[in-house]
This record gives sequence, C-alpha cells and structure tokens, in this order.
Amino acid sequence: MRHWKVVAAGEGGQGVQAMAETLALAAYRAGLNALYIPNFGIEQRGGVSLALVQVSERAIGAPKFRTASLVVALSPRSLERTAGYLGPETVILYDSSLVDAPRISDRVVGLQSYDTIAPEAFAERISYHDQRMPVRAAGRGMVALPASDLARQRLHPRVFNMIILGAVVSLTGVVELGAVKGALEEKLNRRFRQDPQLKEHNFQALELGYARIKETMAV
Repeated sequence: MRHWKVVAAGEGGQGVQAMAETLALAAYRAGLNALYIPNFGIEQRGGVSLALVQVSERAIGAPKFRTASLVVALSPRSLERTAGYLGPETVILYDSSLVDAPRISDRVVGLQSYDTIAPEAFAERISYHDQRMPVRAAGRGMVALPASDLARQRLHPRVFNMIILGAVVSLTGVVELGAVKGALEEKLNRRFRQDPQLKEHNFQALELGYARIKETMAV
C-alpha cells in the first residue's frame, strides 16, 4: 500500500473536517497509521477550511507534507487554496456541481455561500455564484464528481460531503467502505440513534460516491 497524502478543502460549512476526520478514523480502526490535521480559515463561516490526512502501513514521519497524492476541492476558492500542494502526480477530485474543470488562468475565483447547521459540519448549499471562473491546475489527473447535485437530487443536500468521501475511498482503496461506515457511526452514533434516516442517507451517500467513481474509472 502506498503512503497516501490527502488534502481536502472547501468553504466553511461544507463538511471538509467531518469527511477528513472520518477517513482518518476509519484507517486507524483498520490498523493503519493515520494522521489528521485540521486547518480552519480565519472565519468559521465564509473562510476556506483545509484538512490534511495521511494514511500508511508504515510510520508517518512528519505531520505535514509539501506534495499531495490527492487533492479534494469542493469549491473554486478551495482549489486555489490547495495549489501549493499540487505536483506532477497529484490527482484532483473536484465537485463538478460547483467547480469548473481546472485550467490555466490568472483570474480570481468567485465566492460561494453556505449555511452551517451542525457542529459535525454537515451543511446544505443555499446559493452560489454561477459565474464560476477557471483556476490554475492544468496538466494533472482530474476526476469530476457532481456530488452536490447528486445529493440534492437523490438524497439530501447535507450529505454531499459523504458522496465525496465515498469517492475518495474508491479512488484510493486506502480502506474498505465498511470501515468508513463504522467510523462514521462511531462519530455520530448518538445522532444516528435519534434519526435513523440520517444514518441511511449518509451510508447511501458513501455508496453512491464509491460506485460513481468505479463507473467513471471503468469507462
């Protein structure tokens, strides 16, 4: 197994930290070495939220890294924020509901608006500029996933970050999807007991993202 270095970024309230922490917990429970470092923007709402996750069978030598194996971008501004972690072999997974296909540009990206409704950072998109501008990230492997649209059309807008997490698991193969479900249930056990439908939606979202990437890679 390779040493995976993942950078996930999004607007405050998109659930980046919940996604990253769940991945690291799942890897740890699976017996792997895992490290999760949150990096919040200046503002809890309206700022870019960044999370660094490392997973490896071997000891992790340093808490930070310069080049990511995988960058997960949930908004145009967050893709700009992660530009320093891109290398020739970095794969970029982006929410194509909100982010145009990355390409070379020196223009500033647009902003988006979210409504944060839970400490676990499950959030519902309420609006965003449709004037999406190109960002700088040419020449690298890119994987598009319309996670926000899929969540809104098939499940619930709040679980779109779990669609992304399912896609990350599918792309990396770092842990089994069942391990991620177990980690998520461990984190949200109380809320899942209170609202069984929330559990169902989150698990379905994981499965949807996982399957969508498998379909994409098979084409």
